[in-house]
Amino acid sequence: MDDLIDDPAPRRNEAEYTVSEISGAVKRALEDNFGRIRVKGEIGRIFRARSGHLYYDIKDERNVLACTTWKGQIAQLSVTPEEGMEVIVTGRLSAFGAQSKYNLNVDAMEVAGAGALMAMLEKRRAALAAEGLFDAERKQRLPFLPAVIGVVTSPQGAVIRDILHRLRERFPRHVLIWPVAVQGKTSAAEVANAIRGFTALPPGGAIPRPDLLIVARGGGSIEDLWGFNEEIVVRAVADCDIPLISAVGHETDTTLIDHASDRRAPTPTAAAEMAVPVRLDLAAAVQDLGMRQARAVRAGVTARRQRWADLSRGLPRRDALLAPARQRLDLAGDRLPASLRARTARARVALSRLEGRSAPHGLGSRLAAEGRRLDQLSLRLAAAMPRAVSRASEELARRTARLSPDPLRRRLTDAVGRLDNVDGRFAVVVAARQTKLRERVVALGRLLASLGYERTLERGFAVVRDSDGIVTDAASARAAGRITIQFAGDDDRVEAVTGATRRTPRAKPPPPDQGDLF
Repeated sequence: MDDLIDDPAPRRNEAEYTVSEISGAVKRALEDNFGRIRVKGEIGRIFRARSGHLYYDIKDERNVLACTTWKGQIAQLSVTPEEGMEVIVTGRLSAFGAQSKYNLNVDAMEVAGAGALMAMLEKRRAALAAEGLFDAERKQRLPFLPAVIGVVTSPQGAVIRDILHRLRERFPRHVLIWPVAVQGKTSAAEVANAIRGFTALPPGGAIPRPDLLIVARGGGSIEDLWGFNEEIVVRAVADCDIPLISAVGHETDTTLIDHASDRRAPTPTAAAEMAVPVRLDLAAAVQDLGMRQARAVRAGVTARRQRWADLSRGLPRRDALLAPARQRLDLAGDRLPASLRARTARARVALSRLEGRSAPHGLGSRLAAEGRRLDQLSLRLAAAMPRAVSRASEELARRTARLSPDPLRRRLTDAVGRLDNVDGRFAVVVAARQTKLRERVVALGRLLASLGYERTLERGFAVVRDSDGIVTDAASARAAGRITIQFAGDDDRVEAVTGATRRTPRAKPPPPDQGDLF
């Protein structure tokens, strides 16, 4: 009965497999048919996983073959794989059913030659280097703390976030972003225009001119980074007068912009670290320098105080320094009265000598003689003046008589009158001069009387004279034999005889009588 009923699902002749059966069959077919093979191609994208395994591509002009080198196999490779390198790899072809992919497990690698892109890149690098665009002399020094930082990158990627985050952590600065495409056909032109645009900003304008530029992009294949190898970008960087940091790709990625820039950063984050210092480190350094300065000042003061103390111990005491001067002062004070008395005595003797010279044959007699001579000259002048005037008048009269015109006669008469006036004035002048000279002689006489030795004699002194003059010391008085002593008054003079005197020795008294013991 059941056999007569039709099957609701029609039966087919194709075999039915599970997914795992198909994946296993494909894997076995690949491994059995190919086994261990050698493949030649150019290395493309390279990725190193956290586990240490290495994943990369081998490609030609049309297709790409995924390759894997496990962590334990990397040490067996004769060369380190680099993007763009043309190599020959050896390994086993296998499939990965979980993703329906097949790849080549590479356990040996050797260089086959430079790839097309790498060869073109090297040729361009050599040409630009020959022009001097990569010379070290063109490199500019990065500012220590730029006020404005210009960033040339894509505004949508993680690169700009990493840069801003690191700047905010280290030392916040004003950042200007110039958005560009970091890969594709328009990438090179946009990057070059951004660099030239930042350079063209005027200082002090509405948009602040950056003190530092950062050109940044994340990692990628050589094709993705090819825009930063273009000649237009390299020349824009070489012509930029603002210090520039290139941060394109990862640490292993090298582009031509890295050679032309002033500084190359392995990553965009590292570029931000190069751009600004750490503010906390600067504050700590300033604080440390301040503490060191304070310690240095204290140490210097302490050292100088100790030095002063050492020097003060080597100095003599104040009393010892002043003792010689104090002794000299005391000696000078003791000798001063005697010196004053000796000086007074010498002055008194000199005055006495001057008084002796101005005695009757001295200044008084000379003044009297000069006065008499002056009187004689005055009398002679007074007698001669009328005769001279008379002779002059007679001569004028004779000359006047010879001349007949009245005007000339009147002039001569006036001249004679003036001459008479002159004679009168001259007589007045002579009389005044004589009077002045007499008054001077009288004044000198009074001065002589006040300064003469006679006034000194009135105070109890005396003048001693011998035949040669005044005697000033006892030895001269003894040697003179006869001297004259003058006292106050006109006739108070005493004659005396001098000579050496001898003292009669006193008789010694006889010793006292002590008696006789026997």
